[in-house]
Amino acid sequence: MKNLLNVLFGILVAVGCCTNIFAQEAKVGSINISGAYAVATVPGQPVAEGFVKLMDMGPADQLVGASSPVATEVQLHTMSMDGNTMHMSQLKAVDIPANGSVELKKGGMHLMLMGLKTPLKAGDTISIKLKFAKAGEVEVKFPVKSMGDARSDHSSMKM
Repeated sequence: MKNLLNVLFGILVAVGCCTNIFAQEAKVGSINISGAYAVATVPGQPVAEGFVKLMDMGPADQLVGASSPVATEVQLHTMSMDGNTMHMSQLKAVDIPANGSVELKKGGMHLMLMGLKTPLKAGDTISIKLKFAKAGEVEVKFPVKSMGDARSDHSSMKM
């Protein structure tokens, strides 16, 4: 009996560890969310980026908003380059095609966490609530990667 309890305890610990490893995955309605992460910041940096892949297994939907307890505001942004000039603009929504996917990634669309309440440290995990027009809302865990692992384009941005 004691051996059985030890085995069960070991399984629970292993499952708990694995859950944290895959915490960046979630599902709401027909939307599968994967590969979420945020980029670490330095003290005094007011903004950070978040990235994620959204796969729609049903009718078209839209990511229409986001929020997080670590920032005063989370905006949907897009970034493009025109020669050596970076252009950034806020989006009202990110379209997710029916039975398709969209990736918020470096150099393109991303989540912009503005008014950070504390620096984001590599190894931490933050929560971001994503809001979809049809699927509803879901809280997603975003592991924080070091700037070396995911270099931020906004480290010198003034807000």
